[in-house]
Amino acid sequence: MFEPVIAPSGTLLGLLQRGRGDGTLHALAAPRAEALAALNRCVVSDPRQDWQVENRSLYYARLYLDLDGPLGEIEAHLFGAEDLLDEDEHRTGLALSVLGHLAAYGRDDALMLLRRYAALGANWSWALDELALRDDDEGLRSLAGPVLDRFPATQDGEARLAAAVRDAYEPRPWRLWEETPAHGERLRAARTQGSFDRWQRQLTPKGPQPGWGVRAVFEWAADGLRRGTPLHVPAARCLAAVAAPEDRPTVLAAAAGAHGEAARATALHHLVLAEPENPAVLDLIEAAGDEAAVAAYERMCGPTAVERARLWVHRPDALGAAAGALLAARGGPEDARYVLGALRSTVRGHGPDTPRLFALVDGAGRLAIGCAAPVLRHIYRETASSHLRGRVARALAGTDASFAAGFAVECLWDCEETTREVAARHAETADARVAPRLRRLAADPAEEEDVQSAVRSRIAPESAV
Repeated sequence: MFEPVIAPSGTLLGLLQRGRGDGTLHALAAPRAEALAALNRCVVSDPRQDWQVENRSLYYARLYLDLDGPLGEIEAHLFGAEDLLDEDEHRTGLALSVLGHLAAYGRDDALMLLRRYAALGANWSWALDELALRDDDEGLRSLAGPVLDRFPATQDGEARLAAAVRDAYEPRPWRLWEETPAHGERLRAARTQGSFDRWQRQLTPKGPQPGWGVRAVFEWAADGLRRGTPLHVPAARCLAAVAAPEDRPTVLAAAAGAHGEAARATALHHLVLAEPENPAVLDLIEAAGDEAAVAAYERMCGPTAVERARLWVHRPDALGAAAGALLAARGGPEDARYVLGALRSTVRGHGPDTPRLFALVDGAGRLAIGCAAPVLRHIYRETASSHLRGRVARALAGTDASFAAGFAVECLWDCEETTREVAARHAETADARVAPRLRRLAADPAEEEDVQSAVRSRIAPESAV
C-alpha cells in the first residue's frame, strides 16, 4: 500500500483525514457538496497510518448520516476496475466498514451495496463479516450460492473452502448455509477438514525440542535469522529454560558477539530478564548499540536501568530514545525535565507522527508536566495518528487547564472511542454544544459502553433519553 497523503491540519480534508472532532463540526458548517467531496475522498482513500489501531469507520458513517450523503462514490470505488487487479483487502476495508455501520443505522442502500459486493467483489469475506453482524437470516442465505461458487469442486477449491470456513472471522453465515440441504454436506466436510488441518499443525511443531541445550537454541535463532524471521525473543525464553549456571560464560560470550548476531540478540534478551540489576548487562547493550540491543533494553524496568537511562537520554540515537521512553514510563518527578527535553527534541527532529512520541506523551501526562502543554497541543493539532492524538488528549487532561473548555469539546466528536471517553469526563458543559452531544452519545446504540458510562457520570438519567 502507498502511504496516505495527508492534507494540512487547517483544511477540512485534513481534519477529516485525521478523524478530529473539528472535522465533523467544520463539515456540518461547510457547503454540503464540499463536505461530501472531502468525506468521500477519505473513505475511498484510507488515510490511516495504522488501520489496526486507528478507528475511522463509525466517525465517517455518522457524518454520512448527518449529511444524508449518497453512496455513489463508495459504490464506484468498490466496483471499479481496480477491484479486479488489487486484491489487498485494505483497499476496500474502510469503505466496507463504513457501509456496515450505515446498515446498522438503518440505511438500506448500504445493506444492499454490501450484499452485492459480497456476491461479486474481491474482498467479499470482509463484506460477509459486516453482513454477519447486521443482515437477517434470509439475506445471508441468499448469498450462499454466489459465495460458494467461488470455490470450484476441485481439490484446490475444496482446500480453499476449508481454509475460508476455518478462518472466518464471523462464522454465522457459514453455519446458516451448513443447515441448508443444498450446501450442508459440502460445508460440513469443509469444517471437518479445517479442524483436521489445525490439529495436524499442532502435532507437527517446528520449534524447540526436549533435550535442547544452549548451543541448539543459538542455532535455532540463527536459522530463523537466515530465513528472515528473527526468533531471538522466543529463543531467549527457551534459553531461560535450558541454561544452567555452568552455561553462563557461554551466554555472556554470546552477548558480547562471540557466536554471531542471532546468538547475541538472544543472549541479551535473556540477560535483561535473568540479571536485570547487573550493570555489566547494560554495558553489553551499550557496546552493541544495534536494534536488537535497544529492544532488549526496552524490556528492562528496574532501578539500575532507570539510572542508566538518565545518562543515555541525551544520546541522539535509538538507545537515547529508549532511555527517554523508560524515564517517561518509570522515572520519578525528578525526571520530568528529561522527559520534557526528550519530548521537545523528538518533535523537532522527527515530527508529530513518529512512534517515539507515544511513550513520551504518556510520560508527560503521568508526571503531570504542566509546561509540556504547548508542545502537546502542537502534537494534537498536527499528528495524522488518531491513536497518538487520543493519548495526547489524556495527557492534556492532566496538564492543561484550558483542556476542558477547549480540545475536550471537539473530542466529543473524535473518531477514537477512548478519546470520546476522555472528553465525556472532562468537557465543560458551559459550552452549549456539550450537553446535546452527551445526550446523543448516550442514546446511540453504536457507541461503546465505556463512552456511555462516562456520559452517564456527567448527565442525569432522565436527560439521557
